[in-house]
Amino acid sequence: MARRKKRKSWLPQNKPKTIKNLSPGTVAYTGKKEATVTELEIIDYSKEEFHKIETNNVEDGFKFKGSGHITWINVNGLNNVGEIIKLGNHFELHPLIQEDIVSTYQRPKIDEYNEYLFIVFKMLRYGENGEFINEHVSLVLGKDYVLTFQEADGDVFNEIRERIELPAGRIRNFGPDYLMFAILDAVVDNYFSVLEFLSVKIEELEDQLFEARVENDITQDIQDLKKEILRIRRAIIPLREVINRLEKIESPLIEERTQTYIRDLYDHIIQVSESVDLYREMIWGLMDMYMTTISNKMNEVMKVLTIMASIFIPLTFMAGIYGMNFEHMPELHFRYGYYYLWGAMILVFIGMLYYFKRKKWL
Repeated sequence: MARRKKRKSWLPQNKPKTIKNLSPGTVAYTGKKEATVTELEIIDYSKEEFHKIETNNVEDGFKFKGSGHITWINVNGLNNVGEIIKLGNHFELHPLIQEDIVSTYQRPKIDEYNEYLFIVFKMLRYGENGEFINEHVSLVLGKDYVLTFQEADGDVFNEIRERIELPAGRIRNFGPDYLMFAILDAVVDNYFSVLEFLSVKIEELEDQLFEARVENDITQDIQDLKKEILRIRRAIIPLREVINRLEKIESPLIEERTQTYIRDLYDHIIQVSESVDLYREMIWGLMDMYMTTISNKMNEVMKVLTIMASIFIPLTFMAGIYGMNFEHMPELHFRYGYYYLWGAMILVFIGMLYYFKRKKWL
C-alpha cells in the first residue's frame, strides 16, 4: 500500500517568537535582535553644561534622576529584560509600560500617566546591503528626562547628538519635551529617505516593464515591495494618530512653545502617509502592468503565427487541389503547368504580404 504524502502546513515555516499565557505586566522580549549586553548612552545637559557617558551598567544612569539637568538615556538591546526592569523600576515606570518596551509587536501608540508620557513608534531604514530594517523603539518623557529603548545599535539620532553638543542650539535651551520632539522629528524625516529609496526601486521595476526587459524573478521583486510597503504603512499610519493626539494633549510635561513644533511634525507625517498610499497604489499596479506586458508579448506571438497561417492557407489550398490524383485534370498536361502554379503561389504570397502591410498588421 502506497504511503500518503505528508500534507504541507499552511502556517509559515519561520514563525515569529511569541509569548503565550503570561499575565499582564510580565516583561518578556518578543523580538529577534538579541544583544550580548545592554548598552546605555547617557547625555546629561543644561544651557551651560554637557556630559556624555557610555556604559553597560544601567545603574550608572540612576544618579542622573533629579539632577536638575535634562538627561537623555538611550538603551540599546531589549533582550536583557532584567536590566530593563531595573531601569524601569528606578524611574517608577508601570509594569505594563515595561512590558510594552520589550514587546516588539506593539503598534505605535501613546499613553499618558501623571508623571510621564509613554510613546511607541517604529524606526525604519534601509541597511548597507539594501535590506529593510524595522526597529521597535519606545520613548518615555518625564519632568527632566527622556528615556529611549531600541532593539539594537544603530539609529537615526546622530544629528540630535551633534545638536545637543552646541551650547547655542535650541535643544540646550528648551526642555525635555523639545528633545522628545527632536527624536520623533528625526524618525519622521528618515521616513522620507525610506520612501525615496522605495520610489527608486519602483521606478526601476517600471522601466523594466515598459522596456519589456522582464526577468523571471520580477514577480518576486514586486511581492517583496508589497511586503515592504505594508510594513511601512503599519508603522506610519498609527504614528500619525499618535502625533495627532500628542498635538492636542494637555500635559504639564509639554510646553506651549513645543506644541508649535509638534503641529509642524504632524504636517510632515501627513505628507509621509499620503506618499505611502500613493506608492502602495503604484506597487499594486506593477503586477497588473506585468501581466499586461506578458499578455502583449503573447499577443505578438499569436499575431505572427496567425499571419503565417493566413499566408499558407491559400497556398495549401492550391497545392491540395493539384495534388489530387484524378486522371482527367486539364492543367496537368500543360507543358509549363508546374511553373505556372509556382508563379501563382508566389503572387498570392506577395499579395497577402502587401495587404497585411497596408493594414499595418506587419
